[in-house]
Amino acid sequence: MARTGNGHRPGASSSRRPEQPALPLPVDSEEHLDIGTLETWLWDAACAIRGATDAPKFKDFILPLVFFKRLSDVFDDELARFVALYGDREAAIAIVEEDHKDALANARKPIIRFYVDHRYRWDSIRNHPTDGTLGEFVTEAMRTVAWDNPDLQGVLDVKDYNERQSGQRTLDDDRLAALVEVVSRHRLGLRNAEPDILGRAYEYLLRKFAEGQGQSAGEFYTPKEVGDLLAALIDPTPRTTVCDPTCGSAGLLIKARLTFEARHPDQKGRAPRLYGQELNPVTFAMAKMNMFLHDYTDSHFAIGDTMRAPGFAAPGLGLTRFDYVVANPMWNQDSYGEAFYEHDDYGRFGYGIPPSSSADWGWVQHMCASLDDHGRATIVLDTGAVSRGSGSKNANKERAIRRAMVEADLIEGVALLPENLFYNTTAPGIVLLLNRAKPAARRGQVLLVNASAYLVKRKPKNELTAEGIAAVVDAYRAWETRERLSRVVTLEEVRAADYNLSPSQFVEVGDRAQHRPLGAILADLHEARIERERTDAALNDVLAKLTLIGVSE
Repeated sequence: MARTGNGHRPGASSSRRPEQPALPLPVDSEEHLDIGTLETWLWDAACAIRGATDAPKFKDFILPLVFFKRLSDVFDDELARFVALYGDREAAIAIVEEDHKDALANARKPIIRFYVDHRYRWDSIRNHPTDGTLGEFVTEAMRTVAWDNPDLQGVLDVKDYNERQSGQRTLDDDRLAALVEVVSRHRLGLRNAEPDILGRAYEYLLRKFAEGQGQSAGEFYTPKEVGDLLAALIDPTPRTTVCDPTCGSAGLLIKARLTFEARHPDQKGRAPRLYGQELNPVTFAMAKMNMFLHDYTDSHFAIGDTMRAPGFAAPGLGLTRFDYVVANPMWNQDSYGEAFYEHDDYGRFGYGIPPSSSADWGWVQHMCASLDDHGRATIVLDTGAVSRGSGSKNANKERAIRRAMVEADLIEGVALLPENLFYNTTAPGIVLLLNRAKPAARRGQVLLVNASAYLVKRKPKNELTAEGIAAVVDAYRAWETRERLSRVVTLEEVRAADYNLSPSQFVEVGDRAQHRPLGAILADLHEARIERERTDAALNDVLAKLTLIGVSE
């Protein structure tokens, strides 16, 4: 994102405000926050504006403010370290400021994570008067810090805390001050909250917002358990790369890295690098905040329409290729016409032109093209994506693409998920597994897993169980047919099914229906007819007697 249009640092010409009596921060600098405390506190902050019901409407105000609190507290911690090192506060401040200027001039990393001007640190925000200018001051603070830290441009400088709708402040000073006060309850410094704990609390807040936003939540949030499944299926190895071209708030990418760290706790320095692209600027900012809170500062993000302008590509060289792709693209997207696919500059759609009514197989082909020669992908799609067109005598573009990719031995598996997991639909969804280099023993085969029964009923959405995640992953690793769970099908069987890859067509999870002999059914029907005739006759006798009584009277 470019710096401000007038070329001046935000806040540089602000007049100095009169000193206000400073409120003491009600915190213990040595306090160590656990996940439960963090989650409760952050949700209290979200509810401070208008209560739990309306909290999701204000997520774009809340999330950057919590993030800014973390930046300010961490800066104070890092500055304190230099004060202790040099034995003089003024000297430490001078060194940090000079290093920051040199880092900006030479495009290098500074000695501190992010520089926060003393005028805009958290205590300045908390002590600012509620005189109608608090929203303006918070906006100025965030934009100045974003200016001073190029990595934060497009992250902190997106929201205007002074915005108005129909002439009224969206968030007036009193409610903003109440939010600031709740956020001030605890420190978010390096000693107070480890990145993984704070990141988990941030994900919790995203989930709470998603629960309250209904269908629109699907644009930025994939259920945690689905992310766990995708990450376990790819199981990334050291020094690899993971990409999500439709990353939302980056939850799937973070799950992949957390999975690696859990399985390789002594190799965090060799963790996979994460790459993501997001179309929506507000969601893009959420993704980068998520990464910074997890301390994954070596991640790379691009903003824009991945289909039309891939962020990880080079002119004349094509797409950047990754070891893994994890994604949950918008289902059945109708934003791209046939002409777009036919004139693609990156050669992505060689297996067929998707219909304009659904980009599902356009996304699959983009992700397949984004994999290196040994790459693998886990992609969440609508259930219909693996069955539409099969069994029909008419031509179908999606079936044609499935056929081409199956015959190329790129599709490794399909897992059917339980119903009502996702925030934008009650449909179950599937996970499509791609592998550009199947092991020899798996060639010419596809694993179909029916995990539809592995759910816990929740409100407002169901939840994929840990048992279900383990069952799918275990079946995939073992590559075997298991009763009421999975089936390894051959290429011949897929052809016979007209390239219908729906697991429910091959794997039954319920009790098989018990069919009675036809003769027994007909005999029962005959007995039922005789009994009905007896009942009708008895009823007619009663009605006749009632009629006679009525006449005699």
